[in-house]
This record gives sequence, structure tokens and C-alpha cells, in this order.
Amino acid sequence: MKSLNKEIYRNYETYPEKVLQFGEGNFLRGFVDWQIQVLNEEADFNGSVVVVQPRGSEKIERLNKQDGLYTLYLQGMKDEQEVDEHLVIHSISRGINLNADYDAYMELAASQDLRFVVSNTTEAGIVFNSEDKLEDRPQRTFPGKLAAFLYYRYKAFKGDESKGCIIIPCELVEDNGGKVKGAILQYAAHWNLEEGFVNWIHEANTFCSSLVDRIVPGFPKDSYQEKTEQLGYLDELMVTGEQYHLWVIEGPAWVKDELPFEKTKLNAKIVDDLTPYRTRKVRILNGTHTAMTPVAYLCGLDSVADAVNHKEVGAFVRELIAEEILPTLEGSAEELNTFAIDVLDRFKNPYIKHYLMSISLNSISKFRTRDLPTLLEYVTRRKAVPKRMTFSLSALIYFYKGNRNGEKIELQDDQEILQFFSNLWEKYNREEIAIKELARTALAEESLWGLDLTSIPQLEQTVTAYLEDMEQLGMQRALEELTGASIK
Repeated sequence: MKSLNKEIYRNYETYPEKVLQFGEGNFLRGFVDWQIQVLNEEADFNGSVVVVQPRGSEKIERLNKQDGLYTLYLQGMKDEQEVDEHLVIHSISRGINLNADYDAYMELAASQDLRFVVSNTTEAGIVFNSEDKLEDRPQRTFPGKLAAFLYYRYKAFKGDESKGCIIIPCELVEDNGGKVKGAILQYAAHWNLEEGFVNWIHEANTFCSSLVDRIVPGFPKDSYQEKTEQLGYLDELMVTGEQYHLWVIEGPAWVKDELPFEKTKLNAKIVDDLTPYRTRKVRILNGTHTAMTPVAYLCGLDSVADAVNHKEVGAFVRELIAEEILPTLEGSAEELNTFAIDVLDRFKNPYIKHYLMSISLNSISKFRTRDLPTLLEYVTRRKAVPKRMTFSLSALIYFYKGNRNGEKIELQDDQEILQFFSNLWEKYNREEIAIKELARTALAEESLWGLDLTSIPQLEQTVTAYLEDMEQLGMQRALEELTGASIK
């Protein structure tokens, strides 16, 4: 069987190289490069992508071997129906191996067609390294590589302000655009580059923060053979992703003319401020993930789909979103409800196995950033503690007891946090403290939550009552008690 390349797949046009992409991984190929293809097909974007690697070069070589082509499977819920579809992505023109062909990278810097830079180098990728030098081929860090690229571009066009770039990082970091720009300016100072270049960075280039949302599991190991037989060719770069996608780019209104998302079916937006979109995603999607995890796992469930399809846990999740999370958010009620429906559909995706134990990594800090703001806002607005979110907080404390039906839970968190809860639950097991003291101690620990939660009226008493139910009845029965109480 032949491998996918332009000899066996010819049904596409070639476009000018308008986008430089740092990252050859699954996410960008299942998210950004797919959207560039849709822009070409539906909005005459007329651009292709050149990919360079932030680190190793193995995928770049495979990408070039397949002439930039790969198959994308989009699987999941769409309009409440299961959808499994695939297409060949042909928006990538080539990959440049920075270790072997740095000259090609420099030639691209002088390209008249180039306009955009996108990246996804993980949260740890946007860093400054004083060991990076301008003359390195290549530099160690992504910002170092980009700073050198932009400097060569500045020199090639003699500071022409019309030759700047629109830079759109996709790393999951708040103010990712600002952080990339800050690192570029650090390198300019560190390398003693001229003031004209610094001014060109400010005046000719636009750094846009962005928010990305799509689950891209990547290469389908479990079903690759079946998919290969269906397609009739080999594809080492096959990618699977969910149907849902959202790309929010914070930038000036004129960027809409250059990225004409509004002419397409894409769920992508250019906005003045992405803060409401970030808050919505963090509170509804990520916050629900974190809130459901200890409850569902201690009910004997293992995945997100298991949780939302379970009678009691599913009801708990839906009511948590509808009655406690959405009422604490600003913005259009219609948009919030639509997003919440999409989230629940995504949770039910039969094609993606999202394990609760994976979500449980660093659950304390996740609860603090994703769920505690909801709890505090609810208390401010309603003058009462939210029952389900408080139940989730109680379940989280109980989860850190480290036991599910007699089996040890492999807790994953900072050692100080694990030791804190281990000592606390050992004292309880030795009958040195009662549940009431355990709850008070856990809630009062400001290093966990950023404040003393015992200061919130009725929270300590409510958590104590829920922990007593969990200890005496088990999580399933405690949840049933909660549901019954919420119906009365």
C-alpha cells in the first residue's frame, strides 16, 4: 500500500506561503491548518503554511515525505448526532528542518508573501534564554528563533513597516501574545540590536493573544489499521479531533480583513477583549471537568463520558452548570447556554476517552482557579453557598484521602499538598480529630485556596455535613442525598 503524498492525492491547489508555523504537532494540524484550508476554500484566503519545529525534526521529515498532506478525522457530537468524517488537509506547503536547512528559514524571512506567524510550543515554550545568540542556527527557544527571524526580515526589507507580521500564539497561557512580544524585546536588548528594530517590532508587527479550544487526541493508534484499510493508503501523520472548535483572537478590527473568518462556517472570532471568552471556557468547560472528577471517580466511574451518562452524576453535572455556574457569569444568556450545551455534547463524545484520573492532576490548584471563583461569586450574588459546588469541594477533600472502595488512588499533586492531606486524614483515621476539625483545617489552609475559606458563612458547616455523608454512606449515596435535597 502506498503512502499519502501528492502522487496519489492531487485534488488541491497550491497557494503563496503566507503563514509561518512554529510547531508540527497534532493540535496545530488538527486546528489551525484545518482552518487555513477552510479559509482558502470558503473565503479566498489564498495562503499556505510553512512549518518549522520548535525542537526535534522527526515529524518535519515525515511531513515532507508526505508532501505536507495528512488525513484529519473529525469525530464527535454535531447537532446532537454522532458524526465521524474525514478529509485530507493540504494547507501545508512544506516543513523546514531548522537543524539541517537554516538557510531556507532565512530565505522565508525575506518572503514578500509571508504575513502571519502562529505557534503552539506548550505552556513552557514562551521563555527567554540568555544563552541564545543571534548567530545560532537555530536558537534554543521559540521566542529566540522568532526574534532572529523577525530581525532578518527587518534587515531584508530595510525596516519597511508594511512587511511586519501578525503573530498569533496558541499556547495555553494568558496574554500569550503579550508574553511573546515581551520575550522578543528581551532578545533585542540582550543581542544589542538597534533601536530601529525595536521600533519596527512595535510599529510594524501585531501581537494577538488568542484562546483555542478543541480536543485533538492525535494519532489513532487503536483504530489506525481499520482507518488505513478504509482510506486505501498509509498515513503516518493521521490526526483525530473532535467536531467542536473555537478560536478567539484578540486584535484590532482590521485583522478581520486579513483573516476573513466571518465569510466561513468556522467558529472563529476577532475581538477587542477575549477575557469573557476565557472566563466562560475556564468556568464552564474546565471548571465542570474539575468539579465532576472527584464526585464521579469516587462513584466508581473512570471517564468523562461515563460521568455525564450516569443517572445521578449526569444530573449533578447538568444542574451544576445550569444552576450555579451560568448564573455567576456575565454576558449573553443565549451565548452562555449555547456554549454549555456544546460542552455537554463534547463530554458525551463516544470517540474520545477522557479519563478522570488524567483530569485529576493538580486538582487543588485547578479548583482554586477554575471553581472557587464560581463559588465566591455565587455567595456574593445569592448570599448562600452553592450546594453542588460545595459538594464538589467536599468530594475533593475526600478524594485526597486517597482511597476508592478499598483501592489506593494514585494522587498527583505537589508533594506539600499531598503531605498536608495525608497528615490530615491520618489524624482522622487515628481518631485524633473528627470530621468537623478535618473540614475546618482543610478549608482554613490559605496556601491551598488563596484565602481562609472558613470565613465564608455556612461553608464549613456544609462541607462538614457532606464529608460525614461521604464517610458514612459512600459517595453514591451521599450524591443521592444531595439530589433529593435539591429537589425538595
